Amino acid sequence: MPVLRFDHTASARLERAYTTADVQAQRDEVRRSLAAAPNERILDLGSGPGLLACELAAEVRPRGTIDGVDVSAEMNALAARRIAAAGLEGRVRLVVGDAAALPFPDGSLDAAVSTQVLEYIEDVDAALRELRRVLRPAGRVVLVDTEWDTLVWSARDLARAARILEAWRPHAPHPSLPRTLAPRLRRAGFDVEEIRAITLLNTSYDEDTYSYNMAALIADFVRAREALPDETVAEWLTELTQLDQDGEYFFSLNRYLFRAGRAAV
Repeated sequence: MPVLRFDHTASARLERAYTTADVQAQRDEVRRSLAAAPNERILDLGSGPGLLACELAAEVRPRGTIDGVDVSAEMNALAARRIAAAGLEGRVRLVVGDAAALPFPDGSLDAAVSTQVLEYIEDVDAALRELRRVLRPAGRVVLVDTEWDTLVWSARDLARAARILEAWRPHAPHPSLPRTLAPRLRRAGFDVEEIRAITLLNTSYDEDTYSYNMAALIADFVRAREALPDETVAEWLTELTQLDQDGEYFFSLNRYLFRAGRAAV
């Protein structure tokens, strides 16, 4: 399956999307649900450009640590620069690793967080079992994944927009993971404590919105797959700009947050 690969270009695009106010608000929600405590050791699975890891590092002071695991060396390079700039070397540690084979001993972590990551992993159940394995008996997880079928995006040429989004759908093995994530967590040995929606809503198309930056990432992915002619993709992007100029732009997408505790048995 031609899933999205986080090379230099894709990593830079995603980093820009994750620095928007939209995604900062999402990170705030994640941190509230995780409720990191001083001196905890926390795993950030799929740590990407290191934004959440750096924020969590401030919450586990004075002796807590954050372990960031990401499959992308490009993402880890972005994160390493952010960690160094924040003076957090030694408190945020990065590993290029596999979610299905985490490089930590059994029961060594207090908590784990993973945002928009499991939907990209082929064997979600193996990753959940690994999360349970590395957590201490009272350990907890907070997971956020996107349900791409909730996407609402303004368009004048509805057929063209539908073709773009259909060409984007193979970017992840599990584009509708949230609808099955709760039973998967229970089977992996977790007690599900909370499920709630986080809505990304944009009514303008500018650089400080999630949808503006994701449109570029989607366009790059569709072009790289040669799924549609370049001119079709360019016309779609032009139409988004025109909708914004005419005051008709709208974008909404739901992500779902799951908080769960490691079950005793």
